Amino acid sequence: MSHPADDRLIVALDLPNVLAGMDIAQRLGDAVSFYKIGLGMLTGGGLALANELKQEHGKRIFLDMKLFDIGATIEAAVRGFTQFDIDFLTVHGDPHVVRAAKQGAAGSNMKILAVTILTSLDRDDLDASLMRAGTVSDLVIDRAARALDAGADGLIASPQEAAAIRALPESAGRLIVTPGVRPAGASLGDQKRVATPANAILNGADHLVVGRPIWQSDDPKAAAQAILSELASAHSS
Repeated sequence: MSHPADDRLIVALDLPNVLAGMDIAQRLGDAVSFYKIGLGMLTGGGLALANELKQEHGKRIFLDMKLFDIGATIEAAVRGFTQFDIDFLTVHGDPHVVRAAKQGAAGSNMKILAVTILTSLDRDDLDASLMRAGTVSDLVIDRAARALDAGADGLIASPQEAAAIRALPESAGRLIVTPGVRPAGASLGDQKRVATPANAILNGADHLVVGRPIWQSDDPKAAAQAILSELASAHSS
């Protein structure tokens, strides 16, 4: 039996439909054990893909829905997702949302991860959304602490903010999952706050989410294995 893949790497299947997602998963094979399926694929059969990867292939699943609504609706929606044996589910980090999500996840193994401020946003974007004054980093840390106080199992945080969040007393025993990770030389795409895989781990991340640098590669499996090698070297250094 092969050794299970390092689940610190989560591959984002930000693809249009199940067929494209399953094609990448098959090409990655046993090199990858954890997949993220987001809102963009929901109407393209994302839940069916999540179920197939989990039940038929033994993969871990991160459902990235970034839910936000009134408490009763969040609780009902999260309870509905538990039937798919999801490992991670994202909600917005507002305390009322986190508390309701934790109620909906009760009795399951699903971890509720809170989004602080999306990694594609900068201060100009926050100004346009009437968010209060302060640096992006300061607001991320404040929202992170409030989400953790409300019971979040972990946080979604950019690599640069991971270390500061890991330093919060509330973060003990909680997860930090980091998007915006780009291997050296890769395109930044639409992410504005990025780091290499090794730096993200050294900054306190437990899991890295990588999408385009893997599935846009001519050899997705080799691209994933290169990231995993970098993680192994970061772990041993």
